[in-house]
Amino acid sequence: MLLRRWADGAAEIGVQAAEGETRLSHLYQSDPCRVLFPRTPAVAPKECVVITTSGGVVGGDRLRFDVEAGAGTRAVFTTQAAEKIYRSAGALSEIDVAVRIGVDARAEWMPQETILFDNARLRRETRVELAESASLVAGEIVVFGRRAHGEVFRNGFLHDGWRVHHDGQLVWADALRLDGDVGHLFENAYAFGHAAAVGMMLVAGPSAAETVKPALEGLGDGCAATVIDDLAIVRFVNPDAGELRRQFTACWMRIRQERLGFPGRPPRVWEV
Repeated sequence: MLLRRWADGAAEIGVQAAEGETRLSHLYQSDPCRVLFPRTPAVAPKECVVITTSGGVVGGDRLRFDVEAGAGTRAVFTTQAAEKIYRSAGALSEIDVAVRIGVDARAEWMPQETILFDNARLRRETRVELAESASLVAGEIVVFGRRAHGEVFRNGFLHDGWRVHHDGQLVWADALRLDGDVGHLFENAYAFGHAAAVGMMLVAGPSAAETVKPALEGLGDGCAATVIDDLAIVRFVNPDAGELRRQFTACWMRIRQERLGFPGRPPRVWEV
């Protein structure tokens, strides 16, 4: 008899500024989530790397990530590897993300790709709370199956929602929702246009738009940005998931240098 696997894990990470450094102030982790803190050069932000030890997410699994960068901190929150969302017999997988950035803090929430297997079912909600003069670069990449293995996401469910609050006020809300037989949408030029993956990058903070336009130059087709006051949303779509990751990373490196003053190379886990 096959046993149904079910996980209910969480990772909570808080950092605060102390004696001119960004230091860990809060940590809670429960299976299958773990957090590592790689050593970084003095000029680099503090790295907090979330690991999901189960090797992937199946129907019925629930994961919760809660990250907070206190006032004046410099930090990047990321994941060790791409998250695989396996096929489900009907149960919904849920991922809840809360990101809080304090006054004058500079931070990144940049998990690696989410890979949807055919018949995967995922609901993910990301809530961002920004204090006055906080700066954040956040994003995600969703890959529709492992094309190199002949696997394509054609049936399933995805609800991927974002809500961004600044000083307690909702300033942006967005959601991507796919349900049922969705294979035809990827073949439609007015929908996904044969996309193997899509990406979204959020740039928040004073005059955020000024760094986005030059960051997009020379990246090629499939990249565009929308600006709403001190918020810029950059979107990526590409029939090649590997090429999209390269575009996404190149844009991110330019923005993190100009916007946050971080080194122009990704965290080590992104370089693998």
